[in-house]
Amino acid sequence: MITQNTIQQITNRIDIVEIIGEFVKLKKRGVNYLGNCPFHNEKSPSFTVSPSKEIYKCFGCGKSGNAIGFIMEHEKYSYVEALKWIAARYNIEIEETQTTPEVKQQQEVAESLFILNAFAQKHFSTNLTETEEGRAIALTYLKHRGFRDEIIKKFQIGYSPEAKDDLTRALITNQFNIEYAQKAGLVVVRNDQVMDNYRGRIIFPIHNQSGKIIGFGARVIKSNDRAPKYINTPENEIYVKSKILYGTYFARQAINKYDECLLVEGYTDVVSLHQAGIENVVASGGTSLTTDQLRLIRKHTSNLTIIYDGDAAGVKAALRGLDMAIEEGLNVKLVLIPDNEDPDSYVKKIGATSFREFVDVNRKDFIIFQLEVMLKDAGNDTSKRSTVVNHVAETLSKFNKAEDFTKQQDYVRQCASILKIDEGGLTNLVNKLKRERITKEESRQIETIPSPAVTENDSVAPSDTSSLLVDDEYQERDLVRALLEYGLLQWDEEKTMAEYIFEELEHYHIENPDLENLFNVYKDYYYKGLQPSAKTLLYHEDPTIRKLVIDLSVQKYELSPNWDAKMEGMNINNRDISRQDVLMSLNYFKLRKIKKMFDENQRDLEKARTYEEQIDMIKIHNVLKVEEQKITQLLGTVIFK
Repeated sequence: MITQNTIQQITNRIDIVEIIGEFVKLKKRGVNYLGNCPFHNEKSPSFTVSPSKEIYKCFGCGKSGNAIGFIMEHEKYSYVEALKWIAARYNIEIEETQTTPEVKQQQEVAESLFILNAFAQKHFSTNLTETEEGRAIALTYLKHRGFRDEIIKKFQIGYSPEAKDDLTRALITNQFNIEYAQKAGLVVVRNDQVMDNYRGRIIFPIHNQSGKIIGFGARVIKSNDRAPKYINTPENEIYVKSKILYGTYFARQAINKYDECLLVEGYTDVVSLHQAGIENVVASGGTSLTTDQLRLIRKHTSNLTIIYDGDAAGVKAALRGLDMAIEEGLNVKLVLIPDNEDPDSYVKKIGATSFREFVDVNRKDFIIFQLEVMLKDAGNDTSKRSTVVNHVAETLSKFNKAEDFTKQQDYVRQCASILKIDEGGLTNLVNKLKRERITKEESRQIETIPSPAVTENDSVAPSDTSSLLVDDEYQERDLVRALLEYGLLQWDEEKTMAEYIFEELEHYHIENPDLENLFNVYKDYYYKGLQPSAKTLLYHEDPTIRKLVIDLSVQKYELSPNWDAKMEGMNINNRDISRQDVLMSLNYFKLRKIKKMFDENQRDLEKARTYEEQIDMIKIHNVLKVEEQKITQLLGTVIFK
């Protein structure tokens, strides 16, 4: 296991914005950072990262955690693997204690494929540049295709020779596990004989977002070979084809820079465009686009330009991809390469500058392009044209953000003109489909929301106005939040805010068991001199405490820094409100508890059997009333009955 000393070094070094920024495009918003959540599909960003609190939270799907938890969730790593990933990111040397055989086995399964692929890549690269066969056949082929040495080196392109056991012998010599090599797709077993899988092929390594090699694409060289043009790594623990885009590791910074992703089909398309200086490009690997691949793009940008061959197959493939891209909320354009060319050949034919100009000039709007293609296929068939109208209306109904209203209306106008139908009729159809979808979504949401438990004290649902004094948990959560945020600050010269809160709560009880547990853990840490805070408790061994700390620490909304400019001299954002916040949280908490005591005392009064019992209940009522009045005078609050 990794030592506590190493874990401490890792947690001290973590920059959560830097780490999450490797996978999610973040924009600064006030003191926090905002982006589209990588864990669910959303069009408006609700994924918040707090650098000061070292936590993230999505207000859409509810996912939350620290930097280590993010790597575990996003990369599907174990806790140990996530620590090692971060340690490698910051060049921290890992110290480990003795591990059990079971843990060692898990680590072997997790790491062996990466190690094998890294070894194989170096072997293939050596074959390409340092063997006679590699230089004569593969390197000559690549040079003939126009690939320069630096781009070959950048993408770590290699060669697997014709020999049946070239890589196999190297793996055996270096004592690699052949079973894992078979799982990685590097070797195959036929008639009990182990042999290389990618014989006589150019090898394109495929990297994950952190740069590790997860698989290979192997292209045949001989044009008359009956073998398939490409062989790809079989799916395994680290290679899932539907979740991979070739070139993402090399393109991610350029995509962020230009806020646009160019999508092509093949490996050589990506390599050629990079060589031409067009680096914000990735490839789908020659297969139909998947939702996961599109979501991978959305982590970096919402603008996608698909560049496909202009033949019938290319158009058909583009339409499939574009339809899913719209579903994922991407702004999609389409560029079709003319004259039976592909991006690889076309950029070499006309040059980088002309290619960029061609893309800029020939971007087609998806909806209009799709409409034109469908109309061409429908011809004069009335039934087919009716289907086209419904399809277009369905697409337009998916514009659901207020800022897209003008865009939607413009599409309605253009599509109605092309279809030669009444614009008002198309608008009505779009709105009808939108209402139907919203109704379905609302029905699903209602079905998934549990009904609140009703007690004898809650015969009437509280109004919005009085809800503040009705929901115990709300006040309890706010009080514990204030403790986490301000507890270590000074209340006065004699005590901290934590000590003040502890004293004030001596005769009160937190009823929510999770909140009570967190409160007690904080108190225990405090009196042991461990300086508890949201940051220190963020790495607590209890996952319930970690999650609760995150939920209490991250707020969905924050004050705009522009207030200080507009309200000169007010110092709205930077003034110290810790004392007021603690007082408000404490007093609203007490008010709620006193109201509950009133209710309990009233029930006891109604059940009293003797005059003495009634007098006792009235005395308690009066004491509570005095306490209530003290608090309300401090707050200036009206109590809602």
